[in-house]
Amino acid sequence: MSRYLRITLESRGVSAVARLLDDEAPRTADAVWKALPQGGQVYHGKFARNEIYTLVPAFAATEPGPENTTVTPIPGDLCYFTFDGTLENTAYGYESDSAARENKLLIDLAVFYGRNNLLVNGDVGWVPGNVFATIEEGLGELAAACNDVWMGGARGETLTYQRVE
Repeated sequence: MSRYLRITLESRGVSAVARLLDDEAPRTADAVWKALPQGGQVYHGKFARNEIYTLVPAFAATEPGPENTTVTPIPGDLCYFTFDGTLENTAYGYESDSAARENKLLIDLAVFYGRNNLLVNGDVGWVPGNVFATIEEGLGELAAACNDVWMGGARGETLTYQRVE
């Protein structure tokens, strides 16, 4: 039986529903599911192109490691990234959470809402992500809201992930 989560831009009041990819990314999907709800300040990708994300302290008992990875996510992909302190650039939000800094592991939960994404970072190079879910409902509305985050600003906006049961 499929498991679903809801992704919401809280201030904009826009949500989408994604199906966890339990067959393709079982470790990552399970780690995220067990840790829900999650959320925080939204950021818009600078290099990846059509991406929004939030940063949270590491939550998995054991990091899932690479699985179902990509550097070219497609619209509707939800990706999980683990950063170990190598991306300490406040422009990306990577130093914004003191708990994450103490933990030394920071989890980036990202939503890709448009085409032609490329996961490369000017500071470190290629940054593959684990594709752990795919949006099945509401991508168009969410994409419009994500574009508004890009053009209208991210300040005061929260990106949340929660179970749909």
